[in-house]
Amino acid sequence: MFLETPVTFILLILNVLVGVYTFFVDPSILERWSFKPYHFMRGDYARALTAGFLHVGLAHLAFNMITLFFFGPLIEGLLGPARFLAIYFGSEIAANLMTLAKHKDNPAYSAVGASGAISGVLFSFCLFAPLEFIYIFFAIPMPAILFAVLYVVGSIYASQQGGGRIAHEAHLGGALGGVVLTILVYPAAITIFLRQLGLG
Repeated sequence: MFLETPVTFILLILNVLVGVYTFFVDPSILERWSFKPYHFMRGDYARALTAGFLHVGLAHLAFNMITLFFFGPLIEGLLGPARFLAIYFGSEIAANLMTLAKHKDNPAYSAVGASGAISGVLFSFCLFAPLEFIYIFFAIPMPAILFAVLYVVGSIYASQQGGGRIAHEAHLGGALGGVVLTILVYPAAITIFLRQLGLG
């Protein structure tokens, strides 16, 4: 499978390698590579991408990589490596821009994780298969379109409530970025989405 979708495979390997190195060799990378809106506003733009390869723990890394493992090959196989990369990294940037909008005046705020990119890939899948069942936590079946609606509503609500240590606004930004970018790089996605819903 991964010979047919090499970009997904490479992203999985890179995320795991960086994660293992960060956890067991050099935790200071979290400080140097994390997305810090305050620093980004002052020209430290690379963090918008480097933060996407960092995770705060094995569970965080595993959850994101398992999601990428299941959905990445589907989108890369359908759209090809170049468009898949545009969606993946474009969604990551969209996620961090959403974080920037909320935390640009907070010098202490930082965020890490591939969740924005993963949200974009997942929502790209929702465009192509809105009625396909997604298993939440591998146990709860739910149509992709219902999951997408609940995800957006939940992210908005959680972001307004503060969200604890989870950057819900980044998840929302990545999800919206994934939808917009998928339509931009593959306009037929709109027709496919409507046809799947019996509207086209």
